[in-house]
Amino acid sequence: MKNLFCLIFILRSFSLFAQVESGAFNLMLKTLLDHSVPEINVVNAGKLGPQTVFLDAREPNEYSVSHLKGAVPVGYDHFQMANVSHLPKDTPIVVYCSVGYRSEKIAEKLKAAGYTKVSNLYGGIFEWVNQKNTVYDTDGETQRVHAYDRTWGIWLRRGKKVYGKR
Repeated sequence: MKNLFCLIFILRSFSLFAQVESGAFNLMLKTLLDHSVPEINVVNAGKLGPQTVFLDAREPNEYSVSHLKGAVPVGYDHFQMANVSHLPKDTPIVVYCSVGYRSEKIAEKLKAAGYTKVSNLYGGIFEWVNQKNTVYDTDGETQRVHAYDRTWGIWLRRGKKVYGKR
């Protein structure tokens, strides 16, 4: 009976804090991420006002395929704090990448630099698209999403997966 109670508690805990639609994706994110910065789910991120700055922590070739409307590309491999130094430290910032790992690391750097309203988009652009939100390229709305690689691309259930260079 005690083991059953523990199992129910654990499963209920995951459902209380689940921030993505897929249970398997959520379980993967719970173990992949350090949860070292505040996280925001797609629904709440979609309700944020124009004062919020979205930073794309993916590489330029990923950003060029598609991104959130108005997002600022900052990259991951070559991220430089100078690219955001013009932003006041109390600017609301949401950082995202494909699933949330790279963006969490960039958000940690922003927090360490004194930015006070930084959050990580839980599930990243994959979950954004999975929940039927729009992404853009230089020509406007697009269905294309850079799926990083075939291993990570399994978490992208909607949109047209793009691999490699644009």
